[in-house]
Amino acid sequence: MAGQREDQRGAKGLRGHLGALARGQVTSGGVKTGGLALTGLAGAALAGRRGPALLVGGAVVAGSANLLNLLDLRPGRALKTGLLGALALRQPAAAGAAAALLPADLGERQMLGDAGANALGAALGLALVERTGLRGSAAALAVLAALTLASERVSFTAVIARTPPLRALDELGRRR
Repeated sequence: MAGQREDQRGAKGLRGHLGALARGQVTSGGVKTGGLALTGLAGAALAGRRGPALLVGGAVVAGSANLLNLLDLRPGRALKTGLLGALALRQPAAAGAAAALLPADLGERQMLGDAGANALGAALGLALVERTGLRGSAAALAVLAALTLASERVSFTAVIARTPPLRALDELGRRR
């Protein structure tokens, strides 16, 4: 599902992977989309959501996982975002994990990668679902959907590069 990455069949972005699926072609991104959807639904169900709240909550968990993965294009970017999100949601375990991994990711000795970005994003999405009702989750889903759709047309990296506060945060701690 990652924004501008291309898989072995040439599908790009969410639209490309879903379009390929509609044509009967299974792409790695299509499989990942399905996996995130199932993970989101399972998380929302375990959080006690039922009916519409289950569907919306599941989409928030999956969308949060995807968003962090979309940001994982530069060292430290997804972890910084995850750390800020974990602090805002008062999730000390997620904040501690992100903070512990950040120096190695920034130093390019290790990388978070798809699995790590998706896991951290899903954990934050689930925390958000647990803290909000249906309205709060629906509002979060609207923001996540807008950002995901925007990623189909706009490079987040380009937006970050031309927005001084975001650029400064993005470059903070990275190797030159």
